[in-house]
Amino acid sequence: MSLDGQVAIVTGASKGIGKAIALSFAREKMKVVLAARTKSELEKASAEVNKLGGNALPVAMDISKDEDVAQLVSKTVETFGRIDVLINNAGLGMFAPVDELPVEDFDRMFAVNMRGVFLCTRAVLPYMKKQKSGAIINISSLAGKNFFKGGAGYAATKWALNGFTKCLMLEAREYDIRVSIVGPGSVATEFSPHSGKDPAKILQSQDVADAVLAVLRLPRNALMSEIDLRPTNPK
Repeated sequence: MSLDGQVAIVTGASKGIGKAIALSFAREKMKVVLAARTKSELEKASAEVNKLGGNALPVAMDISKDEDVAQLVSKTVETFGRIDVLINNAGLGMFAPVDELPVEDFDRMFAVNMRGVFLCTRAVLPYMKKQKSGAIINISSLAGKNFFKGGAGYAATKWALNGFTKCLMLEAREYDIRVSIVGPGSVATEFSPHSGKDPAKILQSQDVADAVLAVLRLPRNALMSEIDLRPTNPK
């Protein structure tokens, strides 16, 4: 399915996985709303989107804040007239044993990884329902199925995200809105602690972007509800 001209919001779009997704959308000639906290990084990423043939709108914001999300969605509709795709990618990870994890870190992870997803999704749904079309892809993690020492807070946010996404999928499909999870393992970005693994042998940001494109390119009558993405041989 052609993505040319579709309007997409990508959160956490200034670097890493989010930036790779935004640039991939630019190559498809999509209109891309890039959302992140750092204005200077957003402007650089937006310039790259435009250079590749996309149409970029940078919005500096904090997805955990209601008013910022409302402004993000209103700017998107005012500028492009519709919303076809939402990529909930922004995320935080703080890793420590439970009794050493600061409450502030726990709360911040849930504010971004889960509350932010809820706010963005809730804000775009009325537009997608009116259109009777749309796609929402939540970038989760294999930590949303697995468990590891020091990951209780982060994994809890991703388990919650997966449950939220699967419930949303059943609600939204009645309006021809497709909802999917892309859950990668370790990705070679600033975010991911690689535990001594060779960065060249684990997933790259573009691998995740390619999975997102695969989901979106399916015919509208087909829904890929979940992708687990792993490196072939990280050793």
